[in-house]
Amino acid sequence: MRRLAFLVLSALLAGCAQFSPDGGMDDVASGVRKEIGKDVVKISTDEQAARAREQVAALLAGPLSAEQAVQIALLNNRTLQAAYNDLGISEAAYVQASLPPNPGLSLLRVAGTGVANFEVRLIEDILNLITLPRRTAIAAERFGQARYRAIAATLRLAADTRRIYVRAIASRQQVGFLEQTRATADTAARLIAGIGEAGGGDQLDHAEIAAFRAELGARVAQAKLRARQDHEALVRLLGLSGADLAFTLPTELPPLPSSPESPVEIEVEAIKRRVDLEIARREVTALAKSLSLTEATRYVSMLQLSGIFNNETANPLTNFDTPINRGGAQIDLQIPIFDTGEARTRAARETYMRALNLLAGKAVDARSEARIAYESYRATYDIARSWRDQVLPLRQAVSKEIMLRYSNGVLVGEGMRVDLFKYLADARVRIAANAAALDARRDFLLAVADLQAALTIGGVSPSDSGPAAITSSAMQ
Repeated sequence: MRRLAFLVLSALLAGCAQFSPDGGMDDVASGVRKEIGKDVVKISTDEQAARAREQVAALLAGPLSAEQAVQIALLNNRTLQAAYNDLGISEAAYVQASLPPNPGLSLLRVAGTGVANFEVRLIEDILNLITLPRRTAIAAERFGQARYRAIAATLRLAADTRRIYVRAIASRQQVGFLEQTRATADTAARLIAGIGEAGGGDQLDHAEIAAFRAELGARVAQAKLRARQDHEALVRLLGLSGADLAFTLPTELPPLPSSPESPVEIEVEAIKRRVDLEIARREVTALAKSLSLTEATRYVSMLQLSGIFNNETANPLTNFDTPINRGGAQIDLQIPIFDTGEARTRAARETYMRALNLLAGKAVDARSEARIAYESYRATYDIARSWRDQVLPLRQAVSKEIMLRYSNGVLVGEGMRVDLFKYLADARVRIAANAAALDARRDFLLAVADLQAALTIGGVSPSDSGPAAITSSAMQ
């Protein structure tokens, strides 16, 4: 009997899970490296924190590239570290679920009329022991799911950092362009003021140029506010503060590539690589195992076995000064009279079917997001190239001719002269065209980030301000 108990105990202890040395982070690091080629680390010690700090400081030494910004976010963002803590919590839950339940101990002593009765009971939850392997398997699926959630959190942070990095540079570049235009307008205003002092010009010209300068001043203020907002959004994602806020960014967005990438079975790639789909698949697997366990324990929800030892002291009335020792066993279970487990089984089955439908829905969404992400990528490339190669050159030619005619107004014929009103109208259109071209390039770079996200984590985030919107607002 003792040998059997020892064998059972050894088998139970052998089935217990152990904490992994890396806490599940090796799988996370390899998954992230496979998708975006970046390093991640869970900071748990002062040494790891110091090493990450050194890496961040080295990356901040010069103007940040998009890849450097992403790497800083992955090393320095505390919300991401919290996601890695969630992974550790999931591993702890997995190890806890693999442990057999602790036995209970019950002590009883009853005394009276010269006799005492002492009883010891060792109680074990047999149902939990029987279902332990299944519950451990469910917890293992949950732990695997948590690893993919950590990968998803990492990839989502990388995508968000790329997006806001592009926006931060574009808004700063927009400010630079508007300030250059305002400087030109100031020069024109001084010229007209000089003409007025010499007795030329009229009040309408002065009013027109003053209104134009005021309009540019308002646009510069708006652009600076947007640039500041985008800069602070990038700071938050990078997790920077203090002296690190002095980092620098490139002055201009990168140019358009010579040609766009061609799709290679974009929908198939999304189904294979999407991390959210893998999380949903593991959810279905875990719930299938949970449903099987619920069906197996439908009629028996409580089963306990107790070993009993009873000692009764000597009693002259019954046992002639000889103590009596007794041993036995007791089984406790619930009788399924009112609760037959049907409600639990029905809920488990509906939960499982819900997860199946969510998985199917996510697969449909993944295909759609991949298609629209690539279509947006191609369309924004064509739009940005059109602004660069067609619209801006034509607009510059028109502005050059208008400037020439305005500057030489006395020397050209009556029908070819350009007054100040038309000159300022052309300036407004030129500003709108340059702003729209810059936004078109920004939207293409955002579409690149959206396409990568659509293939890995989902959540396509189309630009909230396109060239058409910028153009119309600028020309009002």
